[in-house]
Amino acid sequence: MTYAVSVDTRIADGSSELDELQRVGAGALLEDGFESVVEIEGPDGTEVKLLDTFVGVYPGGALLKVFVDAPALELAEEAVRELVEELLERTELLAEWTVERCQVELHPDLAKESLAAAEGPDAPPDDLESRRARLMGLAGGGTAPADRTATTVETEAIRSKIRTLAPRLAAIGAGMFGIPEKDEQAPRQAAASDASDASGISTEDAELAAGALIWGTDVLLDELFQDAHALDREGTNVAECDRPLWLLDELPPRHALQYDARFARRFLVTAISLTTRLTEGSFEKLSCVAEELTLRLLLREAEVTLETFGLLDEGVAEALKHFADRVHEDMDHASLYEDGMPDIEQADPPTPLAPTDLSTWFTPFTKGDYVHPYAADEPETYTGPDDQSPEYPQK
Repeated sequence: MTYAVSVDTRIADGSSELDELQRVGAGALLEDGFESVVEIEGPDGTEVKLLDTFVGVYPGGALLKVFVDAPALELAEEAVRELVEELLERTELLAEWTVERCQVELHPDLAKESLAAAEGPDAPPDDLESRRARLMGLAGGGTAPADRTATTVETEAIRSKIRTLAPRLAAIGAGMFGIPEKDEQAPRQAAASDASDASGISTEDAELAAGALIWGTDVLLDELFQDAHALDREGTNVAECDRPLWLLDELPPRHALQYDARFARRFLVTAISLTTRLTEGSFEKLSCVAEELTLRLLLREAEVTLETFGLLDEGVAEALKHFADRVHEDMDHASLYEDGMPDIEQADPPTPLAPTDLSTWFTPFTKGDYVHPYAADEPETYTGPDDQSPEYPQK
């Protein structure tokens, strides 16, 4: 069974953040360490095969994705944790780093396969969190109930955490989530502001929706990184990729043969550009079809996050809907998911042409709309420094 184990490693407390050169060096050390490993010896001599790794170093440490073939989720987590701790310990320059988190992210398709194969009274619980709770209970010498769910205290802690993320969505005010303009300047964390108005959306609902979008941004970019890496490694496209993908297979299926590694990188950069504008405060509107599709995926990530923690109630769902309705100027991109296209010539009144051509997805809607240069279409009018075309104005 293939498992993707996420590992969050941190530099030693009190250490200065890594500069660019140090990050490159740390990444090389970690990658060299993984390359020297083929199999990991798990508990009781169980063999866990190392399939692939992804290393992303940031100023405060490194985020690792370790793909392994293991008999069980718990064995995958334990084996990868031991491996990373050993790599850090035996690498002098990383010896003081610590492992803060080591957790399996099981792809939904693989989860169904794993659970379908599990039989008998000793089979693990039917969901990932209960399996982890069961393991924690047994590790502590007790017997954790298979149907254990998050306690009220845990739920409230997550609720508070997500709400504190809301201010990071700097470009979006509370009014975009359905809060009346007169309430938009109210203190975000004031308990008195949590009462809902006639719209049925409270300030807490708006904060949960905004915070979930920030939380979902991390997940979105992480999963797009993994998909781009998978397509590049396999040298294929979404339609023909044998490895399960996280997000790119949720784009309109009619173009799946064209979603190759190059497309994945352009789409990833587009997602980074969009989420950067949303968080730094410069976002004004969606710039291209690719951004419309990115926002669609981001909204789904936010909903899944809230639903996972039992926080997607009617008010929060309505707040997300208000946001989506206001940011999307139209829903033409939704027609990309339809099996057939409308007959434009026979329609009365004529139906607007939907963005069916993949080559237009990274084209700005208007001249002033920003699309990252890496993702943007190659301009056909530029011939050199003497070109006086409006796309390249002379200084």
